[in-house]
Amino acid sequence: MQENEFKTYYEEQRELLRDAFSEIGKKAELLLTVGQLLMENGADTAQIVRDMKRVAAYMGIPAEKFHLHIMYTTLMLNISDEHHSHTSFRKCPKHAVNMRIISAVSRLTWRALRDHYTLDEFKSELEAVGKRPRYPQWLTILAAGSGCGSFCTLFGCDFNAAIYTAISAIIGKIVQIQCAERFGFNPYVSMMFAAFSAMSVADLMHFLPTSTPWHPMIAASLFLVPGIPIINAFSDMLNTYLISGVARILHTLIIVGSTSFGIVFAIGMSDFNAFDGLPILPESNYLLFAIAGAIGAASFAVFFNLPKRVLIAAALGGAICVCTRNFFILELGMSSAVGTLAGATLVSILAVKAIHWLHTPSLVLVVPAVIPLVPGIMIYYSLFAAININMLSPQDLLEAIQISVNALLVILAIAIGAATPSIFASRSFARMSKDKLEKLLNEIYETRD
Repeated sequence: MQENEFKTYYEEQRELLRDAFSEIGKKAELLLTVGQLLMENGADTAQIVRDMKRVAAYMGIPAEKFHLHIMYTTLMLNISDEHHSHTSFRKCPKHAVNMRIISAVSRLTWRALRDHYTLDEFKSELEAVGKRPRYPQWLTILAAGSGCGSFCTLFGCDFNAAIYTAISAIIGKIVQIQCAERFGFNPYVSMMFAAFSAMSVADLMHFLPTSTPWHPMIAASLFLVPGIPIINAFSDMLNTYLISGVARILHTLIIVGSTSFGIVFAIGMSDFNAFDGLPILPESNYLLFAIAGAIGAASFAVFFNLPKRVLIAAALGGAICVCTRNFFILELGMSSAVGTLAGATLVSILAVKAIHWLHTPSLVLVVPAVIPLVPGIMIYYSLFAAININMLSPQDLLEAIQISVNALLVILAIAIGAATPSIFASRSFARMSKDKLEKLLNEIYETRD
């Protein structure tokens, strides 16, 4: 392209970005692509709205002309004023977790403003973001094993049992991948087979040398924990995105139900009845548990495809979570739910501060860090009690109910602690983002003039 043609092209592109309804179809498609990438890769609704509004501002679409309605599987966009109206829809049928894409989209929205991208440049960059690779599959499989092995350590197992847990989880993850990719099974069915396989292998492991033979049964399938959906569900509900929040809760319940079915079937086929003597509360070995929490968080960071530059931050967050929880329980005598809430809230507050240094959404940092707080023993005790409810004495039944309620409270504490600080900080974020946005838009318009 010659210099005169190049200048003409950029002048035309800048004029398109000045007028909200110039190339409105193309703008709407790009906006919906941004929203789809975020929705299908694990962003909460607040971030989807925030990033799409930022892109609309970059495209010259004022906030009062931008109207967005988000459901879990559908994005509905309307751009209108007193003379024009354009409405577009986009289905979001797939839901996975890819934090690298979430982080990259957020960074791209600011870069488009700062570097004065044309629509074609923005489209090209957006397509490149959507094609960003995941970590190698073999590394993801190993991450599932190391994560579950570290969780087993948090539950008080010995080194041998942690290795057995890792092997069981690796086999379960391989089964899940094969069910989804080779046989084309429904994702929920794949999770059921994965849970059954991991638990069945863990059951066989109790014949091998270890002083904690049943711990692998508790931790082997925790790579299926729906951490992202449950945290996003509470975030959406607290941000009053009720329709999306309810849909995410239902999605979480289906995942839990599918996983539980595989677990229950495996337990029913085994002679697993050794919950007596398994500790419900953590132990006081802070160094060991900090290392295990860091390994678990880093493993799930790989599992969630976090950018490499934030893996260390995620691992540090996991260690802080676990040690904070244990301190509140062991030193201050608080309940498991309160200790868990304290750990999740603290790491979420730190993440709110760290996003300015690491330039990534807080969700990317928080979720892997809080996963080690999952109350695995309590959850499996509840499942075991449900399977054998006809054989429980009144005292055992009461104990099972108490533990089940406590497990639910701990899970709620994780979700609320992870979601609440960012919600309270959202007003401050919105004010800073607005100032930064206005500054960049002023620079753009000065350049165009």
